[in-house]
Amino acid sequence: MTRFGPASLKIDEAAETRRIAEGIRTYLGHARRKGTIVAVSGGIDSSVVAALCVRALGPDRVFALQLPESESSDETLPISSELIASLGVQSAHEDISRMLDAFGCYRRRDDAIRGVFPDYGPGYRSKIVLPSVVDSDRYRIYSIVIESPDGVQETRRLTTEAYLDIVAATNFKQRTRKTLEYYHADRLNYAVAGTPNRLEYDQGFFVKLGDGAADLKPIAHLYKSQVYAMAEYLEVPESIRTRPPTTDTYSMPQSQEEFYFSLPYDRMDLCLFGLNNSVPIDEIASATSLTVEQVGRVIRDIEQKRRTTAYLHQRPALLGTVTEV
Repeated sequence: MTRFGPASLKIDEAAETRRIAEGIRTYLGHARRKGTIVAVSGGIDSSVVAALCVRALGPDRVFALQLPESESSDETLPISSELIASLGVQSAHEDISRMLDAFGCYRRRDDAIRGVFPDYGPGYRSKIVLPSVVDSDRYRIYSIVIESPDGVQETRRLTTEAYLDIVAATNFKQRTRKTLEYYHADRLNYAVAGTPNRLEYDQGFFVKLGDGAADLKPIAHLYKSQVYAMAEYLEVPESIRTRPPTTDTYSMPQSQEEFYFSLPYDRMDLCLFGLNNSVPIDEIASATSLTVEQVGRVIRDIEQKRRTTAYLHQRPALLGTVTEV
């Protein structure tokens, strides 16, 4: 019997590429769409989805969108431009900052932050963070980290009201991007390809009707480690394959680990895979270099996130009988 570990996530990248490519073509045929829209951020997931769409359809039937805003990382445009050039696809660059201003995205968020840090204003930067899941069984509460114009950082716990206000305001970013994705999809008669991997999809790490909205989600069944393996097989530029996963949502640099998952993706993959495949907890602990107690905390957190984010996966409720077509 093979010992549980990173090798348990090994896949045949060539066979998986062929299978996903066939699925993309089949979907477009049924949906009567000519190609796919992919919003590319310079991250590993959107890059792999774009590369898979090119393998399935050719570069002439894939349209990439660059949708930065004033708080995006300085790396976002150059790295996503490198991807677009390597794939040879058509693209559009639309800065969404003015749209977000019109929605009051930045103003509403900053107003909420001032409920915790009254001096927060122009020149400040911020992000929200969660305590590590492995260190304690205590109820985890989000905190906000701010950085003043002279580089001084402070951290304070968020009230529930302030947290919800900040998240609601920042969700304008994902929903604005999705509006533009569907604009281009409508004008080209294309389908929108979503980019969540299995960890994000399972744990509700997406915005409902924002980055969670798509016509097809080609890699939602792949663990993040498998996405990286696919990226290497698909010859995604090395600058993307070696870039740490980020949220690229808040004005301060922020990893997905500190914002949501609390563990590096490779260990989260093993915990999720182990849970999904009934691997004994002591084997998961050995494979992740965590204690059995710590793995237990991670698994409880996975199950809690599944419960609390189930709403994000739900279709609209129909309050009468409707015959499905």
